[in-house]
Amino acid sequence: MYLEILTPEKKVFEGDVTIATFPGADGSFQVMDNHAPLISLLQEGVVEYKSKEAAVASVKISGGVVEVLKNKVVLLADGIVA
Repeated sequence: MYLEILTPEKKVFEGDVTIATFPGADGSFQVMDNHAPLISLLQEGVVEYKSKEAAVASVKISGGVVEVLKNKVVLLADGIVA
């Protein structure tokens, strides 16, 4: 699936991933290939994703919204926490 992580200032990441974990408002959840469509609010926390080359990366966000539709995941983050 294709993942984009965006903030108001810049594009943080874009590329193919096999799995992504998000800090949902009601708890952490994972999205994998061909996941059902969804939109969810996110709280402050760590977003982890695994590329097709098996490299795991993470970014800490201050909150935001994620949309999953047709094997594309778009994360609109309020900001990145250092």
